[in-house]
Amino acid sequence: MTQSMELSASQQRAPSAVVLLSGGQDSTTCLYWAKRHFEKVYALTFDYGQRHRIELDAARTVAQMAGVAHHLILRVCELEQLGGSALLSDIPIQETGGRGNLPNTFVPGRNLLFLVLAAAWAYQLECHHLVGGMCQTDYSGYPDCRRATIDALEQAIRLGMEWDITIHTPLMFLTKAESVKLAIEVGALEALAYSHTCYEGRFPPCGQCPACRLRARGFEEAGIEDPLIVRARSTISSPQS
Repeated sequence: MTQSMELSASQQRAPSAVVLLSGGQDSTTCLYWAKRHFEKVYALTFDYGQRHRIELDAARTVAQMAGVAHHLILRVCELEQLGGSALLSDIPIQETGGRGNLPNTFVPGRNLLFLVLAAAWAYQLECHHLVGGMCQTDYSGYPDCRRATIDALEQAIRLGMEWDITIHTPLMFLTKAESVKLAIEVGALEALAYSHTCYEGRFPPCGQCPACRLRARGFEEAGIEDPLIVRARSTISSPQS
């Protein structure tokens, strides 16, 4: 099944959607995209023991800026217990070295688990739409970010819950530069100043990890200065503020 990345004309401003909001660049853009397409938006953030826990604060700030009152932060300790990723430990981050030569930041089962839990919440809310920032164009090679994976999981959720769930991935086939332009289009640029991307969990961001470099390249190719970097520079020059 090929899922359209845009809502059909008959679905414009559908009643509600649950957005997976990590606090990062992509999920922030998707939150504002969802606000354009749905009457009511719920935001779901996962605390799974990630080394960049600063993103939880970023998610809170972004949700407030977006005016999303229904924001749930769900503690998922199982991934931390299982380990197996640099994002769940303090080992050096590498772009290769994981199983199948994946980056060692890959967290096995993360997006699968998150989407199933998001669908379970959507079921309670009588909501039929999930929105996630997964992307298979400009990404780290994670297999759970591919549209084929999302399509298969969508079908499994529909069968397992007997609930009509559609998983929207607006960034799936966009480059990082194109996602920056989408952020501008949906009004997310200001909120991106408070998003978090750095795998090292630093502010100002380290600028060296794969996530920082990918973000920087996207803004550079889009010809736009990253508002996060602007904010960081302002914070450094005016520490009292």
